[in-house]
Amino acid sequence: MKQRRTKIVATLGPASSSPETIEALILAGLDIARLNFSHGTPAEHRERVARVRAIAAQHGRFVALMGDLQGPKIRIARFTNGTVTLQPGQAFTLSNQHPTETGDQNIVGIDYPSLVHDCHPGDELLLDDGRIVLRVERRDDHAVYTTVLTGGPLSNNKGINRRGGGISATSLTEKDNIDIRLAAELDLDYIAVSFPRDASDIEEARKRVQAAGSPAWIIAKIERAEAVDDDTVLDGIIKASDGVMVARGDLGVEIGDARLVGIQKRIIKHARTLNKLVITATQMMESMVSSPIPTRAEVSDVANAVLDFTDAVMLSSESASGAYPVEAVAAMARVCLGAEQERSTVQSGHRLGETFSRCDETIALSAMYAANHFPGIKAIISLTESGHTPLIMSRIRSGVPIYCFTRHERTQRRAALFRGVYTVPFDAAGLDPNAVSQQAVQALKQRSSLAAGDWVIVTLGDLRGTEQQGTDTQNHEKGTNSLKLLQVH
Repeated sequence: MKQRRTKIVATLGPASSSPETIEALILAGLDIARLNFSHGTPAEHRERVARVRAIAAQHGRFVALMGDLQGPKIRIARFTNGTVTLQPGQAFTLSNQHPTETGDQNIVGIDYPSLVHDCHPGDELLLDDGRIVLRVERRDDHAVYTTVLTGGPLSNNKGINRRGGGISATSLTEKDNIDIRLAAELDLDYIAVSFPRDASDIEEARKRVQAAGSPAWIIAKIERAEAVDDDTVLDGIIKASDGVMVARGDLGVEIGDARLVGIQKRIIKHARTLNKLVITATQMMESMVSSPIPTRAEVSDVANAVLDFTDAVMLSSESASGAYPVEAVAAMARVCLGAEQERSTVQSGHRLGETFSRCDETIALSAMYAANHFPGIKAIISLTESGHTPLIMSRIRSGVPIYCFTRHERTQRRAALFRGVYTVPFDAAGLDPNAVSQQAVQALKQRSSLAAGDWVIVTLGDLRGTEQQGTDTQNHEKGTNSLKLLQVH
């Protein structure tokens, strides 16, 4: 059976927390389980983590775990009757002094007092992912006074965005600090940071994650307009992180849906060029919350992300609270495999106009050039501590599978997010250095379709352990310095 190169992230929630469902998700193709810290209790998250790891181990699978921080989600408060219906043209007030439980047709409280300073007359505020549009008429120290442009039903605790961005809320909240400590306790592999404005937000998040004792890699969620308005800012966020998520919900609201697809493609391209991971997320198969099959438009959406060479595609409510979580993962896996049959997914320009500044990057990309130009090569083996070398390899389009050979459980799980990379547990520490490469090839031959006469590329460091198990892609030794071509016997 052909191996799927694009990885699948699925959010765990009420619909997908039982041992039976988690097992079915893993067998259907789950690679990364996402814990959404906006929902659920610490006890629920602990239970889900324990189940994922136990069931994955039973099946010999490596499933990464990602904690997604809530961030400064700016919301309205609550209505006396739970819901109101706003009419176009009517006045509506957002107040930081109004009681939080007694909103009505004319006024509602807000949980972010600084909104009154971030808005100006003429601005448009978008509520409930853009379903309600308000035009700011005036403001004072306590409230924003608006006119409804697009009306409709509005219920409790819906989010607020400003068209074009510009909300000044800091990226990390006190709740995020608590959840970072929980992520450290659970030894999560990735932590996603919501609403970063620039590289400094990611740098601050990394400090807090490391201070909590977590070696998790940092995923920056790109969801603010100011993060994509300037390539310098976007590239700064990407460079400061270990990977990015194209978080199309809030991003689409702030920049407008017409620009979203083009910017999604730009984010994916920039992330891969900068040797970082990229996840495409939000409403990829939204109809499967209540339907057992996706729409043609959803199939096209997933396939296009695959063709753009995203590392992973993500399910949110489809797997967390939908009626068909297992079917959604299976459908996504099927679409990814179908899209990967296109020739463009294995053709690469090889960055021929670029120079490299690192030894491991030079070895990794040399391996990919050889793999794509020597037809006899059937696999690439990367002996690695941190996983960084196979990560760099996976930035190049290729149909040759990359195997992450590592002794570290954390790296074994981490590699589950790398496109086209598959984990093989392998401890070279006690082996004769002169025999390591051949033993690695034999280990792969036992678990794959390698045949006598096939060629395999092996990359490794000739000083044992020099590629340390770093906590992020910014900070580790550059130990991979050797490349071999070996023929299978």
